[in-house]
Amino acid sequence: MVNPNTVLLIAVLASFSTPFMLSAINIALPAMAPELGLDAITLGWVSLSFLLASAALLVPMGRAADLFGRKKIFTAGFVIFTAASLLCGLAASAPQLLAARVLQGVGSSMIFGTSVAILTSVFPPEKRGKAIGWVSAAVYTGLSLGPPLGGLLVQHLSWRAIFLVNVPLGLLVLALVRKGMAGAEWRGAEGEEFDLPGALLYASALGALMYGLSSITSAYGPAFAAVGAVLLALFLARETRVAHPVLNARLFLENRVFAFSNLAAFLNYSASFAAGFLLSLHLQYAEGMTPRQAGFVLVFQPLFMVAFSPWAGRLSDRRDPGVIASAGMALTAAGILFFSAPAAGLPLWRIITGLSVLGFGLALFAAPNTNAVMGSVDKRQYSVASAALATMRVTGQMFSMAVVMLLFSVFIGRVKLGPENLAGLERAFGAGVWIFSGLAALGVLASLKRRRAA
Repeated sequence: MVNPNTVLLIAVLASFSTPFMLSAINIALPAMAPELGLDAITLGWVSLSFLLASAALLVPMGRAADLFGRKKIFTAGFVIFTAASLLCGLAASAPQLLAARVLQGVGSSMIFGTSVAILTSVFPPEKRGKAIGWVSAAVYTGLSLGPPLGGLLVQHLSWRAIFLVNVPLGLLVLALVRKGMAGAEWRGAEGEEFDLPGALLYASALGALMYGLSSITSAYGPAFAAVGAVLLALFLARETRVAHPVLNARLFLENRVFAFSNLAAFLNYSASFAAGFLLSLHLQYAEGMTPRQAGFVLVFQPLFMVAFSPWAGRLSDRRDPGVIASAGMALTAAGILFFSAPAAGLPLWRIITGLSVLGFGLALFAAPNTNAVMGSVDKRQYSVASAALATMRVTGQMFSMAVVMLLFSVFIGRVKLGPENLAGLERAFGAGVWIFSGLAALGVLASLKRRRAA
């Protein structure tokens, strides 16, 4: 019999690795740029390439996990993610790095499309929120250690070390899976068919849509976005007709708690993800901080997430998660507004206060919102629900980066960042703050609507 605490440990370690890498990369970008010849737009693609691949495959991989086994897909995902991390660390050019990042995204989709589903399968409902709270804390621990540890690795070793540290961690997780989950497997829809045409249509639709949005100022960007939107509409129409859909579209049409919880998640990550990206560049380019110094400033946000996520998860087992998540969204909007008017100067106390408020808000939102999603579906849909929620996270992060790349295109252009275009960076940062705080405000409305629907 599988020990739930062993599964929790595996989920915690799995949930640490990707956030650590994502937050550490923000610190490493200025060091990475000259070595690989990356301009401002390509810097954004270092994050976007990973997110694009992950978002396009999360839902198909979640469906595959329900059919063929959640542990099988999870294990294969970690093998791919670990190998891709090694390739990222050895990359000698921008195309090699971006290709390896895409492969990392494939592995990540298999991990995050299954990890919460496995956890939900072994913990009873009355303990689920607490377990999810620890997983959320692990995510934020990765975000916490990313800036300071990433800064130390970049300053004393190389930006490559950020990727290479994932290799031993991946091997440890695989060893724990082999020993701690031996003989166990979880399926929610065994015997049903896998809708391969639907999966390909979904991946193509989301890939084209996100690529188009991220390149919206180019000649081909709007065309890709339009094609993606059309393909997504065709996918949703198809999913209401097939017997065994990749994503049960009726969940969004008929289960309003599920629908508005996912919408709130999308808006939350759209609002918060790129704020850290922009602030990292501001601290190093405008404030003249070293990677290590910038990392220790940015650590305040995820520290608050780590401190309060388990508490928020436990609270969501006893109280309406909609109330808690809505308060978290409101604090997220308030935290982002602390970074307004960066060109006029951002004193250190204001940056730290804003990061702390933002971190507390995200902690109040994440675990309760996840608990609401997983509690709104039956067991056979756990992997798809987990993958749908993860898709909202990743597409929200992608949309957030697409906004940044649009702002870079408008205010900076395809040039290397430096003192000569610092004014453009600050204008992009200032515009981004207002856009992201507005998205967070919309997230409050979505979260409240979910609560009323419940």
